[in-house]
Amino acid sequence: MSEFTVGESAFLLDGRPVRLLSGALHYFRVHEAQWGHRLAMLRAMGLNCVETYVPWNLHQPRPGVFRDVRAVGRFLDAVREAGLWAIVRPGPYICAEWENGGLPAWLTGEPGTRARTRDERYTFHVRNWFHQLLHEIVPRQLDRGGPVILVQVENEYGSYGSDTGHLAELAGLLRAKGVTVPLFTSDGPEDHMLTGGSLPGVLATVNFGSHAREAFAALRRHRPDGPLMCMEFWCGWFDHWAGEHVVRDPAEAAGALREILECGASVNLYMAHGGTSFGGWAGANRGGALHEGPLEPDVTSYDYDAPVDEYGRPTEKFWHFREVLSACRPGPLPGLPPRPASRAPRPRPCSPAGRPRPPCWRRWAARRRPPRCRPRSRSWGSPGVWCATRWTCPGRGSRTR
Repeated sequence: MSEFTVGESAFLLDGRPVRLLSGALHYFRVHEAQWGHRLAMLRAMGLNCVETYVPWNLHQPRPGVFRDVRAVGRFLDAVREAGLWAIVRPGPYICAEWENGGLPAWLTGEPGTRARTRDERYTFHVRNWFHQLLHEIVPRQLDRGGPVILVQVENEYGSYGSDTGHLAELAGLLRAKGVTVPLFTSDGPEDHMLTGGSLPGVLATVNFGSHAREAFAALRRHRPDGPLMCMEFWCGWFDHWAGEHVVRDPAEAAGALREILECGASVNLYMAHGGTSFGGWAGANRGGALHEGPLEPDVTSYDYDAPVDEYGRPTEKFWHFREVLSACRPGPLPGLPPRPASRAPRPRPCSPAGRPRPPCWRRWAARRRPPRCRPRSRSWGSPGVWCATRWTCPGRGSRTR
């Protein structure tokens, strides 16, 4: 089995330096039948890795009730089949413009519970959640034949607090549950964020959208050694209801990406493919320095102006990024995968004469009344509209037609 480690200046795969060219793709924002195509699109762009969050509230709707946690494992299996590595960010807080930042509403609404702290009631639920989740991640680590090479501790904690004891507790929990690949933290390139969100002995990474040299200089003030990585290169942005669709010039974004790579750093495109926040799972934001501004709900689309758009198509930004990334990859890049076949609408059955069958209620209305049945009662809807008849048939009991 291969071994992935953090060296003094680079990531090492079996002792050899390797650069991570990653892209964010959230399995919960993409239909499972489309995972393979979207992962192949990432490979075609020149990436060798994919990153995903895990939303706690999606998989644990109520205390003690877990829903399809195995989807995480199925996605990681699809990543391995696509020939990519995986970076997993299990939170427990994830942000991601997702409802409540991924924290269950039943947890944050519990009186007295203080989320993202060492509060025992909070950590008790985190331990139970990680016990379920890590069964899907631990067996799929690189040193066990899987694709997982990095696991994150919390998420941008320096933007929220500075309790490094809480981070250490989470890191210890991940290790105790069997995570053996390197752990990391990610924060903005500000001194107070890196101080409050990083952890001794754990790889620190930074998130930004431009000015890579300044961002990495801030990281080096706190971490003189270790590989440089932009864990979130914001190549686009999300949209709010009633706001303008945010776009970023493809050539300018490609120039910012080139600057990251010229620094010798690894990168994770956020987002490589955004997908859709199905149902009511889209989150919201508040503006202002103290987040006391008006509530700004996010739209359902999480297209993010990503290089692979919401429909899975390559954009102009895709081709600019592919050109930049190809300089870091040996050999030619794979071509675009074929588009997955869309599901055709089911044809309506036809009568023997070739005419489409009428809807069920018309077919029923055309039938003759069953023999020896008599109407017992009728219920009425709007005046003059017949809704249903309840029949009583000898030997059959009563039924509603």
